[in-house]
Amino acid sequence: MTNETTMSTPEGVPYEYWTEVDGDLKDCPGSLATVIREARLGFVRYDEARVPLWHDPEGIDVIEDLGYVDDADEVRGHRLDLYLPHDAVIRGGRTLPVYVDVHGGGFVYGYKELNRNFCTHLAERGFAVFSLNYRPLPQTDFVGQLRDIAQALTWIREHRHEYPIAQDGVWMTGDSAGGCLAFFTTVIEHSPELARQIGVTPSGVNVLGAALISGVYDMLPYIPREDRESRIDPDHSSLLHKFSDIMLGCVKDLDPRALDLGEITSTVDLPPLFLNTSSDDFIQNETLRLAMHLAEAGKDFELHDWKTGKGESLGHVFPVCMTWLEESGITLDMIRDFTYARL
Repeated sequence: MTNETTMSTPEGVPYEYWTEVDGDLKDCPGSLATVIREARLGFVRYDEARVPLWHDPEGIDVIEDLGYVDDADEVRGHRLDLYLPHDAVIRGGRTLPVYVDVHGGGFVYGYKELNRNFCTHLAERGFAVFSLNYRPLPQTDFVGQLRDIAQALTWIREHRHEYPIAQDGVWMTGDSAGGCLAFFTTVIEHSPELARQIGVTPSGVNVLGAALISGVYDMLPYIPREDRESRIDPDHSSLLHKFSDIMLGCVKDLDPRALDLGEITSTVDLPPLFLNTSSDDFIQNETLRLAMHLAEAGKDFELHDWKTGKGESLGHVFPVCMTWLEESGITLDMIRDFTYARL
């Protein structure tokens, strides 16, 4: 283990440190490759401006690039990192709560390095944090990404005894598309029937709860079906709609109830959920819709919907991409308090 206090990107094109751009598009149809490449470069433009502010807090040990599938030497999407408070390493106990982070990026962008800044700051608050890669589109589809995460959780279950962390379960976290994947992973681990319908083998890990940040949760409007009219503003969903056939075609024949939020929240024994969004988050409605269904079902959850003042902006997934903001620090503290209150 290494105790690092700063993070730097390699020389050359820095975005290669945290994402694919066109290296996996060789066999992708031309029009789809263009959409994905343009989307990735659009994300890069936002993230590059934040790179100078990325840093690891002091006292965090980093274990990088652990393969959770045998092909991890060749497939970058099958690796994970572990972030540990150095004090926990010294003490060597088995009580440190565990978070598993799933990065966002519209299902097409990013690897675990994109969320390193968030994960190390979460670890600083008294958690072990596993940060996962999963294969982005077009390397796989929605179900393939859920299977990657389930395989990562299986690896964690089989290897957690090697680390000074709690052995009784994990908490999930994710932002944007990662929030979607973290939510459905939580559901799958608590619903053998949904796991069977989707075609994902649960890991057997006890998912104790989740902290979800600005996620996409209602997938039904995006699934390509002729008998369903989208109710999503096209300006907000154009990217997902452009590749919905290849991304979500894998679930188009499912009974719609399998992915219906009302059905999920009323029939699945969900663990506690922490939800975070903001008034200028372009998919704020997704978090509010999930909160409404959780409230109707009487589930244990907290909703934090930040309001921005005049001339101010927080935007999408601010606690993840801008951990240095005061509001981000407060959110991370609230995640800590929410989690520790339920241990």
